[in-house]
Amino acid sequence: MGWSRASASVVPPTDRFEWFLETVSNEVMPLSLSSDRRDDFHAAIQDMPLGPVALSAFEFSPVRAWRSARHIRQGDPEGYQLVLVTQGSFRVSQEGREALVAGDFVLSDTSSPMLTECFSAGDPIHALTLQIPRSALPLSPRKLEPLLVRPLPAHKGATAILAGFLRTLHAQGAHCGTEALLSMGSATVDLVTACLAQHLHSLDEAPVEARSQLMLQRILRFIEHNLGDPDLSPRTIAERHNISLRTLYTLFDGEPASIAGVIRRRRLERCHTDLARPEMDHRTVQAISARWGFTNPATFSRTFRDAYGTTPTEHRAHARQHRNTDATQQAER
Repeated sequence: MGWSRASASVVPPTDRFEWFLETVSNEVMPLSLSSDRRDDFHAAIQDMPLGPVALSAFEFSPVRAWRSARHIRQGDPEGYQLVLVTQGSFRVSQEGREALVAGDFVLSDTSSPMLTECFSAGDPIHALTLQIPRSALPLSPRKLEPLLVRPLPAHKGATAILAGFLRTLHAQGAHCGTEALLSMGSATVDLVTACLAQHLHSLDEAPVEARSQLMLQRILRFIEHNLGDPDLSPRTIAERHNISLRTLYTLFDGEPASIAGVIRRRRLERCHTDLARPEMDHRTVQAISARWGFTNPATFSRTFRDAYGTTPTEHRAHARQHRNTDATQQAER
């Protein structure tokens, strides 16, 4: 699912506060809300899944939000929430820290109780919120702890670049397809990491594991964008990223598959998808395999069968039969 928008205007005015509470609790994380504007509440939410992270744009009347240990037991995304307050102010309290934020970022931990007061001079509050799983960031929780619940200025350096990037995503997300939005996830994680690393002194002082993870993510994106190149190999990848083959192999030591295995798996997955797509029916099996970097038809057929337990031709025939069955069932309804 790509960019989506929901507004409290679809429900009666007296139900809009409850709509906002239920929507945030179900789609973001469980929490409680209170507001002096319950009977005249305004709210709108835009969601943009970006692969490993999710960006949401919130517009709402002043509220007081709190997340207790009970809420955390009910549901915890086990990550961080990075909020850019673009209109109004947030007063955030967590683990004995407090920050007043307006026009800047604030980072919080979804696994700890928190109180947030959102207020403005009269206009609705606007905020861009990134939901970031801990597993997606190459920076350890111990390293990030000093940055929690403190204003992160959004007007200079890497943080300003991140703020501009998120504003552009918000403005242009409706014009992007689902695949385009998903492909921006890794870039978003890189920008967030650079931003947080800058506030942890400088990118050069970021932990070794962070730099390794950044390089690994860049290489995975490079592979994804060059699967159709038959010359894609560990050597060409190392040369393009100015690292040695030994360093490249070391980056994949802790991964489920070797770099050659990743290239082969992603090529097979693309072929598997294309062979089942009706709009690709006019392309031969050999043409589809060549489209994703396989140069030898016999090798492709054997590799495909080893991976999926069926030949490319059988897989395509089964997909066609499944589509025809679905079409018949739809026509009979």
